[in-house]
Amino acid sequence: MDKITFSQALNGYELYFNARHLSKNTFNDYFNTFNKFLDFLGTDPPIDKITSKDIEAFLADQDHLANKTLLNYHTGLSALWTWCVREDMVNEHIVQKVDRPKPEQPEIQPYTKGDVRALLSALKKSKVYLRPGMKESKNTLQTADRNRAIILLLLDTGVRSSELCQVLMHHTDLKNREIIVMGKGRKERILPFCARTGQALWRYLASRREDSADDFLFVTEVHNPFDRHYLRRMLSRIGERAGVNRVGVHRFRHTFAINYLRNGGDPFSLQRLLGHSTMEMVKRYLNIVQADLTKNHKLASPVDNWRL
Repeated sequence: MDKITFSQALNGYELYFNARHLSKNTFNDYFNTFNKFLDFLGTDPPIDKITSKDIEAFLADQDHLANKTLLNYHTGLSALWTWCVREDMVNEHIVQKVDRPKPEQPEIQPYTKGDVRALLSALKKSKVYLRPGMKESKNTLQTADRNRAIILLLLDTGVRSSELCQVLMHHTDLKNREIIVMGKGRKERILPFCARTGQALWRYLASRREDSADDFLFVTEVHNPFDRHYLRRMLSRIGERAGVNRVGVHRFRHTFAINYLRNGGDPFSLQRLLGHSTMEMVKRYLNIVQADLTKNHKLASPVDNWRL
């Protein structure tokens, strides 16, 4: 049998991937990596002739990218080679010989109460604009109820952007105040939300009475389903109007987690709500909350304040 080239292996892996009904976002991320690696190789070699040195050289060539992105590249290539080993296309898992890039740990900056109030106050009107010979103007936005429901749901549940975009109408239970989301690995989670968030969802859904239960919960102005990029751009524009920097879904997730712990929630429940497979990220949130307690104790200690 002729040697299987890298691109031929990708065709087979795509069929395997689709047969397993895995995440479209994961598919796009993986194949973006594979195509970049193929461009880097410059040819389409037999896959069993590619070595760990090729993988190392590819990752080293991406020195303009963050380590988190490099880790994603490593993960995608590792998944491909795991499949190739299982299919007897290669004799060894070369990616396992390459050290996993260690992602930087960016500072976690949750929103303040003032930030969130500013965002909610910026939903009804567009940015100020000028027309020749006329006063400054603003447009009334028809998406205010939808966007308020989105912001409150993000803040109240810590849901991921990809999960939020995939919520269907019948996944939303206003009576019991719960939504069902499909997390990583196609694992379902039930996320509770409070009455205020439920009220915002009810107001938004009042405009969707004619829609099917199988429709997506959040749709664009032309009734297309959301995707992560649309959601990110939408939140960024709201942030610009509100004067809040770095507005994005992950900061809502951080804000939910930190306030959950500050207000007495236990870390193991938080892990389940966030859909994390390990406690690693929850421990980072715990460290922030502990630092808050230490700072507050210094301010409130009666022994120190009374100078006993």
